Amino acid sequence: MTQVKYSRERTLYLVRLAVLAGILFLLEFTGIGYIKTPGIELTFMQVPVIVGAIILGPGAGAILGGMFGLTSFWQAVSGKSAFGLMLFNMNPLGAILTTIPTRILMGLLCGLFFRFLKSRMKTKNLQYILASLCGALLNTVFFMSILMLFYYQSELLQGIAENLGSKNALLFVFAFVGVQGAVEAVVCAVLGTAIARAISRSVRLES
Repeated sequence: MTQVKYSRERTLYLVRLAVLAGILFLLEFTGIGYIKTPGIELTFMQVPVIVGAIILGPGAGAILGGMFGLTSFWQAVSGKSAFGLMLFNMNPLGAILTTIPTRILMGLLCGLFFRFLKSRMKTKNLQYILASLCGALLNTVFFMSILMLFYYQSELLQGIAENLGSKNALLFVFAFVGVQGAVEAVVCAVLGTAIARAISRSVRLES
């Protein structure tokens, strides 16, 4: 690879990363990325992270995941998320670990999983769908795992568990995430696949 070509590709990489980062912060600023519901909040902030992980690789996925995590933490400390603020007031370290490292790991593993799929699978649409689903599911799994580790014995979550009628920890997770987790997974799979495929085609046309 010539120095000029490397420089051009590096510039394009940084531009695409910056665009996806800008979309993340726009989603947070407008409130579209975090939809408030009576239960756990719906979030579609995973979509730019998933797209970045697929198109730009695991490193970009981790960077974008970190940005997603920072916006999630900001939602908590600023009071934009009532649930997040309660978690922060109970255990600030738990709130940090629930929001930031989980999203970094999600973006990283999503990118690595897509690379694995590319090496094992010829059907491109299925590669994108599975990687997008992976990103959405990992986000839920990591978030709920750290949430349970730090907060399950708290009065807040025990009260929610009692209201849901789910005294078993595993049943509580399914009841707590419920329909919202499924909606996030479907939306991320559809949007992540569509956007990543469109960008991938444009990249090939530019090359």
